[in-house]
Amino acid sequence: MKQEGSLARTHERSPGLPRGRASLPADAVRAAQRERLIRAIISAAAENGYPNLTIAEVVSRAKVSRAAFYAHFTDKAGCLLEAALHGRQLLIGHIRARTHALPPETPPEEVLRVSCRAFLEFLTDEPEFARVFYLELPGAGPMAIGRSVEAQHAYALLNESWHRRARRLDPSVPAVPPEAFHAAVGATTELVRAAVHNGHPALPDLEDTLVSLHLALLAGKPWT
Repeated sequence: MKQEGSLARTHERSPGLPRGRASLPADAVRAAQRERLIRAIISAAAENGYPNLTIAEVVSRAKVSRAAFYAHFTDKAGCLLEAALHGRQLLIGHIRARTHALPPETPPEEVLRVSCRAFLEFLTDEPEFARVFYLELPGAGPMAIGRSVEAQHAYALLNESWHRRARRLDPSVPAVPPEAFHAAVGATTELVRAAVHNGHPALPDLEDTLVSLHLALLAGKPWT
């Protein structure tokens, strides 16, 4: 059975947005249209690849008009960039929710493991988004490359926050240059990209590798 994440759930078999007396307020309509378009482009790009993607296919999956598409986005690249940003924000929110739920006295290594697990869980549960973000997004032009750089910076900030807390709790954790936080993100990206390219089956198995990688780069711990 084909796995479908919530970010790629389209409305092809659902009715369009209500009209007439049953219509929603204008703001609600715009928000619903935007959500439908974001889900539709993730679904279509994951299935057929970004180069083959057409706006006609996106609006068909979203069950909205072409005019509605252009009311939100100038082209398919803009729509894909918005979808990538939306998914990234949800992913980071998922990681933060999992780590913030831990007791304050949780050891840094356990916080790191929970963070890595939450990261991999989200990508496993959202296979279409993972494919779009790691494989299709770079093909959407220079702005997409910039969006990828923004994402790496956001993840590097998470690493920096973890490292700052780890040093407070464990004096043996060494200081590291800012490049180390980005290096951990870059290595993680390539490991995940390879797993996504191979169809995702190895994503959950990366947990131990990611934990060891981050501890080696950011905490001076031997690779286990």
